Amino acid sequence: MERTPQAASKCDDNGEEEKPSLPKRNTKNDTPSVAESAARGPHGTVTPPKLVPRPKNAADRAARLQKIFAGLDEMYPDVKVPLLHRNAWELLVATILSAQCTDKRVNEVTPDLFRKYPTTADFANANQAELAQEIRSTGFFNNKSKSLIGAARKIIADFGGQVPKTMQELLTIPGAARKTANVVLGGAYGIKEGVVVDTHVQRLSGRLDLSKHTDPVKIEQDLMKIVPRERWFTFPLQLIYHGRTLCFARKPNCGECKLDPVCYAKDKTLSDVTSGHPL
Repeated sequence: MERTPQAASKCDDNGEEEKPSLPKRNTKNDTPSVAESAARGPHGTVTPPKLVPRPKNAADRAARLQKIFAGLDEMYPDVKVPLLHRNAWELLVATILSAQCTDKRVNEVTPDLFRKYPTTADFANANQAELAQEIRSTGFFNNKSKSLIGAARKIIADFGGQVPKTMQELLTIPGAARKTANVVLGGAYGIKEGVVVDTHVQRLSGRLDLSKHTDPVKIEQDLMKIVPRERWFTFPLQLIYHGRTLCFARKPNCGECKLDPVCYAKDKTLSDVTSGHPL
């Protein structure tokens, strides 16, 4: 959705707040050198970017990608859409509300919202100004309320009241761009037509050197070329959880990251994020 001058609450598209979790060191004299850290291994230590081998050919890139998959599978084995929903329509509503807002805030709003508007028809007949106030805390509430009502009316008029199951049809629904459509298709129907690209996926795709682009559509195209189709839904969810849990935009918690041995990002954190001591 396009941004408007309308003020938003303190939410963003990144989900949960990023909070470093490494404990502080208890001693002052046990700080190994960078070389010692690299030699000691990935857990609790960080390999400097210049010491991480870069792939030189397609075989190297494929092998590195498999290590990234393995690391993410170990850290986030059972990822699920973090938005509360019971059906495809509720997931569509929640995903539209999640734009520029945390999943936590959306999950605080939707239970009452779905109690008041239990069906698609209830949303279609809602008063726009009243609905806007009920979702106000998610930010950009006027645009979102218009999208929700428009989406409900479109689904009733053109799709018999059922959220469609194809990308082409979903993209005709107000408030649904590719990211929203991919979430609904994968989360509600188990259909993998593309890769979800939110701000976490966008950022980590660059940091992990999986895409050189910054445009979400081009990033999605890059990921679809290298990620097996069976991972098209779970892989971006793993990146989203990773971006929230460890791989922060500022001062990533590299000492606890399983991807450290294959990550040569220039902005890796080479010190304890809580104490500032070298790892």
